[in-house]
Amino acid sequence: VPNLPHGLVDQAAEGVAVIDTGNYYPKQRDGRIAAIEDEGLTESGWTARQIGHTVVKAFNGTYAQDILDRHRPAGAPDRLALPVAGDDEAAKRVVRELIDELGFDTVDTGGLDDSWRQQPGTPVYGLQKGVDEVTKALAQAPRERSADFRA
Repeated sequence: VPNLPHGLVDQAAEGVAVIDTGNYYPKQRDGRIAAIEDEGLTESGWTARQIGHTVVKAFNGTYAQDILDRHRPAGAPDRLALPVAGDDEAAKRVVRELIDELGFDTVDTGGLDDSWRQQPGTPVYGLQKGVDEVTKALAQAPRERSADFRA
């Protein structure tokens, strides 16, 4: 996000949400972002602030290969669930419908202020399970990021 061209989404239609699939890796890639480290802003909250557009956090803890290989029809017992967070309920609903069409269930994480539950280092990050297990993992997430994911 820091390297995106200024105004990239300025021409996006009213009501279009940006799906934030990214993660903050301060030690590995991104360096220190003060708003995340000092203000306690979530990664996606920071992204929304930077781009000035509606953001829905999804796909950030999913392996790209799983999207290609692990999609299943609705109701399949081995269908994976993905966490989704966002402040705009209509935008979140559209993203959840997209994920369903792609062959995955969803679990509503809440607003962007709650998206920390699905960030790197949490129990749900990279989890390849269904709705019940994803829901439990989200509930078990510690609020403080692990040392590996702090600057």
